[in-house]
Amino acid sequence: MIAPAVGVLFDGFAYGMLLFLLSVGLSVTLGMMNFVNLAHGSFAMVGAYVAVSLMGLGWPFFATLPCAFLVAGVISVGFERTLFRRVYRASDLQQVLLTIGLAFISVAAAAWFYGTMQQPVRLPVYLRTYATFMGINFSIYRLFLIAVALAVTGLLVGALDYTRFGAQVRAAVDNQRMAQGLGVDVDTVFAITFALGSGLAGLGGALAIEIVGLDPNFTFTYLIYVLIVVAVGGLGSIRGSLLAAILLGVSDAAGKYYVPTLGAFLIYLVMVSLLLWRPSGLFGRR
Repeated sequence: MIAPAVGVLFDGFAYGMLLFLLSVGLSVTLGMMNFVNLAHGSFAMVGAYVAVSLMGLGWPFFATLPCAFLVAGVISVGFERTLFRRVYRASDLQQVLLTIGLAFISVAAAAWFYGTMQQPVRLPVYLRTYATFMGINFSIYRLFLIAVALAVTGLLVGALDYTRFGAQVRAAVDNQRMAQGLGVDVDTVFAITFALGSGLAGLGGALAIEIVGLDPNFTFTYLIYVLIVVAVGGLGSIRGSLLAAILLGVSDAAGKYYVPTLGAFLIYLVMVSLLLWRPSGLFGRR
């Protein structure tokens, strides 16, 4: 009984780390910039397709990851400069309509260029192996995924909580006019923040292919999970998103293993229970 339980816990933890990587960028843009970006999944899909395309050209897997981050970030800056900043002060409904429209366009564009079939990913052989500990097999790729997620968490918390840039972001969000009066270039700060959030989505998308696959519906398939993680964790809280992703990932894996009749529905029960307990999220502010 112990070995299956540890295996389920490990798989759920790794899946939670994947959800965190996919959602942490939205936590940054939605929580810190107050911008409802439902096109977040599109930038994750961009990163995934960048990784697949480069691997098709013979690039090694690890070399595609920074490219996925950079391309998704650069493309997002183009949208931020031309479209998104026009609706920063608009209503939530206007932001939702604009970004969900872009998400549908991205799905159609991906189907046009890449077709509707699942895209393969070519991982190094050693990432496809398993490490055995106390008679339990642990996927090397999932261990790598966990390490990347924990590293991203540390870097983000350090950058946003303990640096001058993080202070500028918080100041720009709280009072743009006051921040500008103090010499903060609000437009540049917002562009960098948006690029960071979308670049992390691209990185998460590239890392997700091996576990969840890739097709044009990727944008919407995991958008609901990303929104759940951000809502449960609390807007703008990196630690909250991490904890929420772990809870939801473990709940999903445990539900599918121990209560197959509920299947993936258990994750929604967990979400509702947590939000009834803390409507603003685990680390959210009212």
